[in-house]
Amino acid sequence: MKIAMLTNNYKPFVGGVPISVERQAQELVKLGHEVTVFAPEYGETAGNAKENGIVAETGERIIRFRTGHRCMENGMVYPKMFPKEILHTFECESFDLIHTHHPMFVGPVALYLGRKYHLPIVYTYHTRYEDYLHYLNFLKEDGRVPTIKKGILTLGKKVAVPNYMRWFTNQCDLVLAPTAGMQKRIRENGTRVPMAVFPTGLKDEFFQKCPQKATQIRQKYSPVQEYNEKRSEENSYLFCTTGRLEEEKNPRFLLKGIRKLKQSLDKPFRVLLIGDGSMRQELEQETIHLGIEQEVCFAGNVPNDEINSYLQACDLFLFSSKSETQGIVLAEALAAGLPVVAVDSSGVEDIVVNGVNGYRTADDVEDWVQKVGMALKNRQKMSGQAELTAAGYRASRLAEYEQLLYGQCVEETCRNCEEVMEYENETGGGENPSETILRLFKTS
Repeated sequence: MKIAMLTNNYKPFVGGVPISVERQAQELVKLGHEVTVFAPEYGETAGNAKENGIVAETGERIIRFRTGHRCMENGMVYPKMFPKEILHTFECESFDLIHTHHPMFVGPVALYLGRKYHLPIVYTYHTRYEDYLHYLNFLKEDGRVPTIKKGILTLGKKVAVPNYMRWFTNQCDLVLAPTAGMQKRIRENGTRVPMAVFPTGLKDEFFQKCPQKATQIRQKYSPVQEYNEKRSEENSYLFCTTGRLEEEKNPRFLLKGIRKLKQSLDKPFRVLLIGDGSMRQELEQETIHLGIEQEVCFAGNVPNDEINSYLQACDLFLFSSKSETQGIVLAEALAAGLPVVAVDSSGVEDIVVNGVNGYRTADDVEDWVQKVGMALKNRQKMSGQAELTAAGYRASRLAEYEQLLYGQCVEETCRNCEEVMEYENETGGGENPSETILRLFKTS
């Protein structure tokens, strides 16, 4: 099968969607499919002829398309509305299926190409876009007419975004939801087309133990000067979290929780904040203001193939984001045998089981700190359960399921094409071509 994957962001940009797209593409290639990832160019990839159309060592082909000159504060770029690189490739080649990972920018391009070439369209609902409206410049709080901005923001979250997502998902042949909870929310918003639960998978490397590397990391970041070679948890704790340092990840809550944790724990500890973002400098200043600069370490971006070692070096994984659809990082932490303490929200409720592999907490610092204490007491028991939970997220297994879903979409589209052709022959071809394509699109 020849598959086209369209995405608004991709490596070297660090984020959940790029990781998901890359893993899916690589696992599908292993199953014998041809996968072309259409991704935006960034500074280091712009104008690089070798990069455009290159086939990676892992087998997927990457075609970069041009973007606007401006980019968001978090590093995301603005793709062109109809990138010629994508259109030209479809003119020259034949694909069996289009998988778009965004409803905006490349999303409408996917719909257009699906209509034009009679191809099934699969969409993965990665992001709750209503939680990302603060990236729009005209909605940023700057002290001017805050009431009007607040009203527009509320309208966008409760009306504009849900309406657009309802329309877009109903134009697709299949919608993939990362969790059962998200699938329920999407259905409740009015999506009628077929859906399936399909989380982002984990590479086998995330299940490999690397004690030597983990020990080195723990020695490096341990808050205790004289590191105990026997068992570090006897004299200190090391916690971590991974994610972009952006508003939607709720980092201020985490810092307030750490301050409270400092008052309640009887041992020194340190929290590694793995990841980067536009809020880093602000958050660094906040740690000083809260008096927790010794307890918080901004580790910056860590290569994806090293994340597992960092997770294995820690005692707990702390999470405060309330804008996840799945939270890939939660599955990664569980695969490392790391119990999770997370603010209860979508993406968390489907993977963290209270008292089994971690704890879900209210959006309340007191509750969060209490659950951290409970997790520390039960972490050895929960570690094994964490690994069992993560076993169901192996990318290789999920790719086989994705292959099955793709096949069903292609078969259904072919069947619809045959029905349309039979109808046209019976009626003498009464419809003009544009009406035929539109009707086909609506019934697929």
